Amino acid sequence: MNEIILTNNSKVNDKYKSKFEIEFIEKSGYLNVLFEARNMIYQGYRLLTHPMSSSLKPNQTKFRSIILQKNQNNLDTESILMIERAIESAEKFLKFKKTPDWDEKILDDFRTVDMSIIEGVLNRISFFIN
Repeated sequence: MNEIILTNNSKVNDKYKSKFEIEFIEKSGYLNVLFEARNMIYQGYRLLTHPMSSSLKPNQTKFRSIILQKNQNNLDTESILMIERAIESAEKFLKFKKTPDWDEKILDDFRTVDMSIIEGVLNRISFFIN
């Protein structure tokens, strides 16, 4: 299996850790997930999901899950450009307004939204990666 789910979402980790390789970045923010995705891309992975999918902005939610795939062709320039733009955009949002200190119920709602996005992608691409 060449696919990996990079996430800081405990719900995604708990649900998929027995089915997929997971890189769980516990207690890490949205931007840290993007930085780690960038590191992985420079190590030969490519993005299978957009790093900023959903209408939730980086200064609204702390959770992000991204699916990457080991790329046989080394560096994927499209993934590099996409992750760099995502980091730039996230930093701009966070500079404008920091993510609020949400209570646990709202954080759990954001975990659920992030998980549903990943579930939708996994349902669509599972045919291709199995």
